[in-house]
Amino acid sequence: MSQMLIDYYKSIEESSLKMLDAAKSQDWEQVVRCEGVCAVLIEQLRLHSHSEQLLPEQRTEKTRIMQRILRNDAQIRYLAEPWLEQLDAKTADHPPYLH
Repeated sequence: MSQMLIDYYKSIEESSLKMLDAAKSQDWEQVVRCEGVCAVLIEQLRLHSHSEQLLPEQRTEKTRIMQRILRNDAQIRYLAEPWLEQLDAKTADHPPYLH
């Protein structure tokens, strides 16, 4: 069953690569969709990790996968900064509405 956990890490990495590709293409809607997929996968991983554990060799693989995910995330954030600044500028002109 520990293979299922490592498969979740691999799926999260795959989704982070798709996010990075979308960010490189400035397809921010796709970035958001992939981010949603990652969130679901992370939640599923959390649920399963309470009842399952990785084998020692899988922990090493997990570490390598997590490092790649973090590198992808850093590149996505770097590419998103100009877009986020534009979004901030647009929302600064329109005060938030209170319901």
